[in-house]
Amino acid sequence: MFFPPLYSRVNCFLLYTPFNPSNTRALCQPGSVGNTLGSDPEGCGTNLLPACCSEHWTINLFFSSQGMAFTLEERLQLEIHGLLPPCFLSQEVQILRVLKNYDMKKDDFDRYIFLMCLQDRNEKLFYKVLTLDIEKFMPIVYTPTVGLACQQYGLAFRRPRGLFITIHDRGHIATLLKCWPETDIRAIVVTDGERILGLGDLGSYGMGIPVGKLALYTACGGVNPQQCLPVMLDVGTDNEELLKDPLYIGLRHKRVRGQAYEDLVEEFMQAVTDRYGQNCLIQFEDFANTNAFKFLNKYRNKYCTFNDDIQGTAAVAVAGLMASLRITKTKLSDHKFLFQGAGEAALGIADLIVMAMEKEGTSKEEGISKIWMVDSKGLIGRNNLSHEKLQFAHAHQELKKLEDIVRDLKPTAIIGMSAAVPGVFTEQIIKDMAAFNKHPVIFALSNPTSKAECTAEQCYRLTEGQGIFASGSPFAPVTLPDGRVMYPGQGNNAYIFPGVALGIIACRMKHIGNDIFLIAAKALAEQVCEEHLAEGRLYPPLNTIRDVSLKLAVQTVEYAYKNGMTSVYPEPEDKETFVRSMMYSTDYDDFVTDSYTWPENASMIQTVEK
Repeated sequence: MFFPPLYSRVNCFLLYTPFNPSNTRALCQPGSVGNTLGSDPEGCGTNLLPACCSEHWTINLFFSSQGMAFTLEERLQLEIHGLLPPCFLSQEVQILRVLKNYDMKKDDFDRYIFLMCLQDRNEKLFYKVLTLDIEKFMPIVYTPTVGLACQQYGLAFRRPRGLFITIHDRGHIATLLKCWPETDIRAIVVTDGERILGLGDLGSYGMGIPVGKLALYTACGGVNPQQCLPVMLDVGTDNEELLKDPLYIGLRHKRVRGQAYEDLVEEFMQAVTDRYGQNCLIQFEDFANTNAFKFLNKYRNKYCTFNDDIQGTAAVAVAGLMASLRITKTKLSDHKFLFQGAGEAALGIADLIVMAMEKEGTSKEEGISKIWMVDSKGLIGRNNLSHEKLQFAHAHQELKKLEDIVRDLKPTAIIGMSAAVPGVFTEQIIKDMAAFNKHPVIFALSNPTSKAECTAEQCYRLTEGQGIFASGSPFAPVTLPDGRVMYPGQGNNAYIFPGVALGIIACRMKHIGNDIFLIAAKALAEQVCEEHLAEGRLYPPLNTIRDVSLKLAVQTVEYAYKNGMTSVYPEPEDKETFVRSMMYSTDYDDFVTDSYTWPENASMIQTVEK
């Protein structure tokens, strides 16, 4: 039986046939066909069994299937001729079909399901569609729609897209990693589901976040999707609504904490590096504040790891602030920053702002004095705080209402990162900011859109177009009374983590310091032109994000080689060409075997004369 070079264990893993106890053994025999089209009429994704070594596996393999784009010769060689309609489509025609079907969906959740099903059927086509208009599709495959998808993950689940590791698997994580059929894993995004976006504890439903993040690794950064692994560490959930939900797909008990939980994470980190190597990138995502800082500090110098909520968010926010300096004609150290929220994201941004100020020549102490924070109890000035918060606690009268705090401190920039109080940047606060500053900086970075501290329209209207605005989730352009059209800057981490990850993977970095994220922030800010700034953009248009990611990756690689942080030698002379060679192509592969002939006299059949 013919198998192209792409054949591997993953091919068997992803072929599904309806389960029938009477033919279990037959299905697992080499060459058995079963129902290889893997129909799942109810769309429930259950009662399915892997069909090992199916003769017609190619149609169903999400990363190798090309649908009706297979040529006649490929169909004949792969023994799938007759299983597809007698029609040969180009990828361009397939894209047209996808877009027409997409436009027929009634809401964003249906569009999300449609795109995820496309990813299951034809991965190259999925990424081709995404990269053609990332500005249109990114809000569907990631924020804000992914938040809704996570809340309904029990309904949305179709097939395995990652690895579920539970607290009950302690001592056996190495065995579970072997269940994942790909062995060349370069990047992992892992969550425990405790703090999903601004939605709180979603337990096992949080798997939608690693899946979505890694989709952006590929769509925005060009990282090979076969080298990516989403992981859910399921230790239970404290969400009572989920525990009572019959459709919930995770462990049905309260969240396990303490030493058992930390031992699970420790075993996971060691098992990953044992199987995939010390240079495997591990991105922590949506852990609770305390755990996020704890694991970052514990593992940053031991493994190749970073926390996107802390470091990625910081880089994209600081990039926006750096771009805004060209409007305000100031330096970072000229500003006074007030954060609404003092969680991991806010603290990460504050730390990187201080680091950037130090690069300007400001002392660390003076930089810290420029940053003020508000948590759920009011302006931070207490002593009973975590180390991360305590450094930003300043002696000041006790103030609890944000409006009073803004009037008292008169900040030049307010940055919303709490998600707990949507709309907390009230009309009065925005007007006060405009009264204090010619160009008030107002960043409403909480996700999803429903959790934003204010809208783009509120900012531009109440500041008469003078406000400098950025948000975490997308907002539509705003037309001002004078006819100007403002395009709100979306401070999405996708500007940072795909490019940084591509660079880290390309040169096989050992560890990831904060310097990498400051370099990424500067590189991103430099790609904002004057025309963009005049339109209100603090970031390049999303449709240029693949080029943005390439530039960030190249600068990451250059920094890594300069500082002896890589594992790939000899050092490539042309770093951009080197990085480009690593990027995933959405063009279809050629499945036709290498066909050629010998000279006639050399290939004559020997016979015996009678």
